Amino acid sequence: FAVKVLEEKGEMDSIYGRTAIGILIMQDIVAVVFLAISAGKVPSSWAVVLFLIVVPVRWLLLRFMDRAGHEELLVLFGLSVALGGAQVFDMFNIKGDLGALILGVLLAQHQNASGLAKSLLGFKDLFLVGFFLSIGLRGIPTLEALLVAGLLVAVVPLKSALFFWLLTKFRMRSRTSFLSALTLSNYSEFGLIIAAIGAANGWISDAWLVTIAVALALSFVAASPVNTAAHALYERYHDWLMQFQHTRRLLEEEQIGTGDATVVVFGMGRIGTQAYDTLNARSAEHVLGIDVAPEVVERHRKAGRNVIKASATDTDFGSRLHLEHGTLRLILLTMPLSVENAAAATMLKNNGYTGRISALVKYDDEIDMLKEAGVTRVFNLYTEAGAGFAADACRGLIPLGASDAKEHGVLLPATPASERLAS
Repeated sequence: FAVKVLEEKGEMDSIYGRTAIGILIMQDIVAVVFLAISAGKVPSSWAVVLFLIVVPVRWLLLRFMDRAGHEELLVLFGLSVALGGAQVFDMFNIKGDLGALILGVLLAQHQNASGLAKSLLGFKDLFLVGFFLSIGLRGIPTLEALLVAGLLVAVVPLKSALFFWLLTKFRMRSRTSFLSALTLSNYSEFGLIIAAIGAANGWISDAWLVTIAVALALSFVAASPVNTAAHALYERYHDWLMQFQHTRRLLEEEQIGTGDATVVVFGMGRIGTQAYDTLNARSAEHVLGIDVAPEVVERHRKAGRNVIKASATDTDFGSRLHLEHGTLRLILLTMPLSVENAAAATMLKNNGYTGRISALVKYDDEIDMLKEAGVTRVFNLYTEAGAGFAADACRGLIPLGASDAKEHGVLLPATPASERLAS
């Protein structure tokens, strides 16, 4: 549920989104360990072999994943690892759920891990629907069950308040803590799985299982409008919530200022780096680079560039950004996706920036979107790259000067594309 909410709001990569998902993952890990223990199985004496071969198996799985590509074969690979791995662990009297979790951890660092997770998401949703259906078949909830479910839902705000208090104690901003707590303001699907295990083992009755299922569903219904209005609720209660904010904050939660920078470059890829270097060569300009990838930021810092880690599309970044309007004159948006550039332009306008914004675009039909977001100048990457490539290819082939270039239909730009973007 939390993942769906964050995806719909486009805030999966925000600090509060990652915090909420991290908490849920830890809960799920504990739940899986509980499932393994609840099976009541004594691991085979050969189970130690599984942990001795983890390293070679990981290397083999990563090689298979390299060759699986990005289409149907990757889906087949993921299903084989999940179901086949669970079966192998079951052979050693270890709960298969735990085995699948361990194999997932082994593959987590692969470059295609996120693609594999997305490709399996449809299957997960299908299995989850089937699981909910099986719970519903246990019986029709009685009036007593509905009343108890209502009481359980009434306790959810207390759970959210405790999360908020706990996160502020960990020196997170009140905004991050509040939004994370609202994202966690429902009962977990994994809790229902635990209840199902309890009913299967005779620890609780089927009536309690149905009651918990109803409480879970009602918590989804209650949490949906609350999460939709999360930002508005924070603005409304901002002053009151700020009194819980810690005087010291995590480094990732500190205020971000542009300092004496006159130009800011969002996205320090190849084009952004070239634009940065071109502008930085001008003695009158002080350039600041911003990129979301920590390894990219570290590489640029080692090269002597002034680059900080942040995501322009992260709503948390917008609330932490402090623009020095007196010195800042130009912002370049060189991120690969036009929607990211548009989101960054909107964020800058909302923060009161009124200066020039230049952005990259790949397709002409995306220009209007950027203009509406507040971009003052759009640079078509493909058009400029094609013109520059043709000009460069023709140099030395046809002895043309600037005066007769038009006659032969050849465009001879004076500077490379990245320098023209900087200009």
